[in-house]
Amino acid sequence: MPKANPRHPDFPIPGGPELRAKGWRQEALLRLLENVLSVGEDPDNLIVYAALGKAARNWPAHRAIVKALIEMDEDQTLIIQSGKPVGLLKTHAKAPLVIMANCNIVGQWAKAEVFYELQRKGLICWGGLTAGAWQYIGSQGVIQGTYEIFMRIAERRFGGDLSGRFVLTAGLGGMGGAQPLAGRMAGAAILCIDIDPERAKTRKQVGYLQEIAPDLDAALAMIDAAVKDKRALSVGLVGNAAEIYPEIARRGIVPDVVTDQTSAHDLVYGYVPKGMSIDQVKSLRDDGQGQLMAASRASIVEHVTAMLDFQRQGAEVFDNGNLIRTQAREGGVANAFDIPIFTEAYLRPLFARAIGPFRWMALSGEESDIARIDDLLLDMFPDNRIVTNWIRLAREHIPFEGLPARIAWLGHGERTALARRVNQLVASGELRGPVAFSRDHLDAGAMAHPNIMTERMKDGSDAIADWPLLDAMLLCSSMADLVVVHSGGGGYAGYMTSCGVTVVADGTPDADERLDHALTNDTSLGVIRYADAGYDESFEEIAAKGIGHVKV
Repeated sequence: MPKANPRHPDFPIPGGPELRAKGWRQEALLRLLENVLSVGEDPDNLIVYAALGKAARNWPAHRAIVKALIEMDEDQTLIIQSGKPVGLLKTHAKAPLVIMANCNIVGQWAKAEVFYELQRKGLICWGGLTAGAWQYIGSQGVIQGTYEIFMRIAERRFGGDLSGRFVLTAGLGGMGGAQPLAGRMAGAAILCIDIDPERAKTRKQVGYLQEIAPDLDAALAMIDAAVKDKRALSVGLVGNAAEIYPEIARRGIVPDVVTDQTSAHDLVYGYVPKGMSIDQVKSLRDDGQGQLMAASRASIVEHVTAMLDFQRQGAEVFDNGNLIRTQAREGGVANAFDIPIFTEAYLRPLFARAIGPFRWMALSGEESDIARIDDLLLDMFPDNRIVTNWIRLAREHIPFEGLPARIAWLGHGERTALARRVNQLVASGELRGPVAFSRDHLDAGAMAHPNIMTERMKDGSDAIADWPLLDAMLLCSSMADLVVVHSGGGGYAGYMTSCGVTVVADGTPDADERLDHALTNDTSLGVIRYADAGYDESFEEIAAKGIGHVKV
């Protein structure tokens, strides 16, 4: 039976042994669709995160998707175009159940204003990364990546941890909401700014944020006390980062680490310019888009200028993947890209080995299933320091949102081995129900984004989008249950293409075959992508694990 959802009462959390669909594969995808809304930011409008990332195009489309998933046979494939189902076709039992293409606009037309016009006409919607692919698991979905970034900074500059260090950031939405808990887990005193009091309140309610300060003076006093005591603390402050960052700089305070995860990618539906309320912004979204975009970009100029000031004074400053540098440069900040992107600065050696954010969701709704898989991870990978450290921290600190789920940075071979062992546990009845395996779209072979994932690739292949397209075709050939190709919407229009995948472990031999082929081939392509760009780590991985790389 579904469970009550205190955050969104009209969107219960799925779970239980009863099936509405004709099989667990279809039921699994239905529950994942329900889950992204149960943990979403604005489910009444089908928005999951990032201002515009939607689970379906509109409510009629959503209802049609649900109906199709319930009624479809295992030898059919549901085709979804930008959040709207358009076909249910006879394929075969080893074909994907769902294939999607969301928000892919022809190159010369892939601009924010074209996207907004198409959206107004009801012809398109942006799936974000994991929102429209029904793979979002709440803020936990990015928290390990955020934590690993903080820990790489700690290792490079601060002796291995962030105790006694001040981290300044902004954005407490579905992505940014992971920051306060990740910072605290890394030992820091972290101040997180957001213009929306409801977001701050939500992050505190779900356990990601400890305190909400009444004003900047109180917030800085709380941070200062924690720094002096070397005490981990997360503090939220309601306000506009474009005003608060420059004010902190004006006071001569230099944080140790500075970043930002506001919705700077979207100047209309995301970022809120300084001097405007949220209600004022909403009133301009239909008829005042030009005014709103100009005001947002002007605020981002001040926002990023303050970040550059902190950098000049010795702070570790990085872009967290929200296009804020791009917007600032277009607004006239010529040196905005002096701020590095997190992927190149901290995580690229991991991605070159196809180590990235793998995730799984307990479709039973039972937390005990995740606990059992945690034990399995610790048993299977005792020498993997990243995994063992993370699982112990996650058990202590990470509250579940929606379906119980976990994320861990696993690489080639590790993902497949874990998933197949879990499938055995489902088959033996040790787990209360099937488990869905997925990953972030920000993965080795799955994303082309020259200002985030593929910035400054060694061979200059930053903008080549062949890889996520090849990944999607390969995953269809490898019998995955759901395969999706996304491109950017809103301010991300024209900047990215990504591929997503979900495979269901339902305890059957067929699931074992799907997991083996899909997960192994997915990471194989990731390693090959980085080998093609010339990364030594990838060649080491190919040699050590016998990946079928064709050298030219």
